Amino acid sequence: MEVFDLNKLIRPNVAKLKPYSSARDEFKTQGAEMIFLDANENPNDNGLNRYPDPHQAKVKEKLSEIKNVVPSNILLGNGSDEVLDLIFRAFCEPGRDNIISLPPTYGMYKVLADINDIENREVLLNHDFEPDVTAIFEQVSSRTKIIFLCSPNNPSGNSFEANTIEAILKRFNGLVVIDEAYIDFSEKDSWINMLEDFPTLIITQTFSKAFGKAGIRLGVLYASEEIITILNKIKPPYNVNQLTQNESLETLFDLDKIKTQVAGIKSERKLLVEQLLEVNFVSKIYRSDANFLLLEVDNANKRYDQFLEKGIVIRNRSNQPLCENCLRITVGTKEENKKLIKAFKELDNE
Repeated sequence: MEVFDLNKLIRPNVAKLKPYSSARDEFKTQGAEMIFLDANENPNDNGLNRYPDPHQAKVKEKLSEIKNVVPSNILLGNGSDEVLDLIFRAFCEPGRDNIISLPPTYGMYKVLADINDIENREVLLNHDFEPDVTAIFEQVSSRTKIIFLCSPNNPSGNSFEANTIEAILKRFNGLVVIDEAYIDFSEKDSWINMLEDFPTLIITQTFSKAFGKAGIRLGVLYASEEIITILNKIKPPYNVNQLTQNESLETLFDLDKIKTQVAGIKSERKLLVEQLLEVNFVSKIYRSDANFLLLEVDNANKRYDQFLEKGIVIRNRSNQPLCENCLRITVGTKEENKKLIKAFKELDNE
């Protein structure tokens, strides 16, 4: 692998860009009681009349403590979709560059590529839902900027083998983005621990899954300080609102509750596997390191409609490659899962 040179990857216009300087960038409080007349805010205090911290320092400090990374390795965004979009906009030249994604996978990689006019070269996972390294590098060109790896993968639920990911990181001279939205439900370690070893590595995580805060829209990106500096140049100045920052901090200070919930979900996942394997029209349940299960059934379209009639909404993934007649089912609460199992057994007996 060649020596990594980020300057070869960044878009020239972004490299030359002078970022917007907000009022809070130009003056930061230092403990003194100041009168703020610089940002054209409503002066009447209601707790939210001031712009939020554009750098989300308190949230990053707490995440830094939990994840064992320095705050300068962290970027926060309005959901993971925003931080993923920032990667495209910073490093991919519209109409010229390409990225590689590995279907079946999270659909936003393709959508963001289309929005940014970037070619999306799709390389199917193998039949074990693992990356095919040889096939990937057959598609890599001099204009390939990013390879996206979703691990644990959505919709299959499996974590990719570490040696496979490492082979890609060592061989590819562009950016490797590992989407770890579901990492808290896996027994495998996060790749955050490898940031110092691989300067091309970017990790994305979210508050929407294990943390149970999908409604606050907070995505997290971990990377080298060099990459974070570039992404900070182009992010909107106040992209994470004050309510989201407040709520995320409360969540991070109550990790015992989150750990208990995650343990409960993993326990229920195991129970669902045991129960659903007894259902005759379920032919396979794929191994899952996530908070959902991918099931192969006899007729996914028929079964999906039947569950709707019983008031249960699941996801029909049959339109995805390698997922013919597959349903994806999120692990619910104990009561929800009891109703789900009951519905499966009723349909099995019809």
